[in-house]
Amino acid sequence: MIFKYLKKASLTLLITITIMPSFVLAYSDYIIASGKNIGIEVKYNGVIVVGFYDEQNKNELQIGDIITSINDNKINNIDEMIAQIENSQDKNNIKITYLRGDTIKEGKIKLSDNKTGLYVKDSVAGIGTLTFIDPNTKLYGALGHEIIEKSTKQIVNIKDGTIFASKVTGIIPSENGIPGEKQAIFYNDQIEGNIKENTNKGIFGIYNSIINKENLYKVASIKDIKKGKAQILTVLDDNQIEKFDINIIKINTHDKTKNLIFEITDKNLLNKTGGIVQGMSGSPIIQGEYIIGAITHVVVNNPTKGYGIFITNMLEEAEN
Repeated sequence: MIFKYLKKASLTLLITITIMPSFVLAYSDYIIASGKNIGIEVKYNGVIVVGFYDEQNKNELQIGDIITSINDNKINNIDEMIAQIENSQDKNNIKITYLRGDTIKEGKIKLSDNKTGLYVKDSVAGIGTLTFIDPNTKLYGALGHEIIEKSTKQIVNIKDGTIFASKVTGIIPSENGIPGEKQAIFYNDQIEGNIKENTNKGIFGIYNSIINKENLYKVASIKDIKKGKAQILTVLDDNQIEKFDINIIKINTHDKTKNLIFEITDKNLLNKTGGIVQGMSGSPIIQGEYIIGAITHVVVNNPTKGYGIFITNMLEEAEN
């Protein structure tokens, strides 16, 4: 996955044919293909355990557990966790509620030398690429895949999040076996949208910044997509969105996310990046008048090749 670390406005039209209802998705026929670099921050619904530096609570907790309350008091972040622990009368018998996968558990933790022995996080931040904005609903999609917490390798179960302005300052090129990355700076005070969903088809929310409606492309159905020449939109320097040539090698209608296999053919892009780099996920793929999908993954052993998701899969997820 190539996310670098650091739904619901819909109008459903019901058509009755005899006695069987048919639902029509509400996304627009034309959407904005972006390619803009964005900063991303998502917050957990609690505090996640990402490691241990002492042994005293290893029998109770595992890496990936999400602590949601201390002594029956809900916590949303690390500061609230610390405050509740400090207020505990019995530091050797602190009641916790936590999530392990989809299971709610209760248990006890204790302090040693006034420490929990836990490494924890309450948010994840990084960069990626904005794929599309629906100009009518202001729904957006980005990344084309889920955000994974680096330490636990688990999908981030988010409470909420934001996307904000970001500027690319450099590129570390990819090599065979070693994906490169975009380097960027963030502008956390320049919020461009919220994050309401983190799914295997991308992150989604409402875009609340200024929308430029000039870069409209027709939404491609699967039958509109052809093997052969296409282009991606992405940023390699500052905030400049550029087009680069690719070649669609294979179209896969059976997978939910890895729908397109492509190779980069643009010499300028290859010279600058060596292929696909981290931070490029979500870069829209266009073909003629159509937006057909977005970059999602790099082939690590050959970074000139990668995978993409159908744009319709992202749009349908955005409306769910």
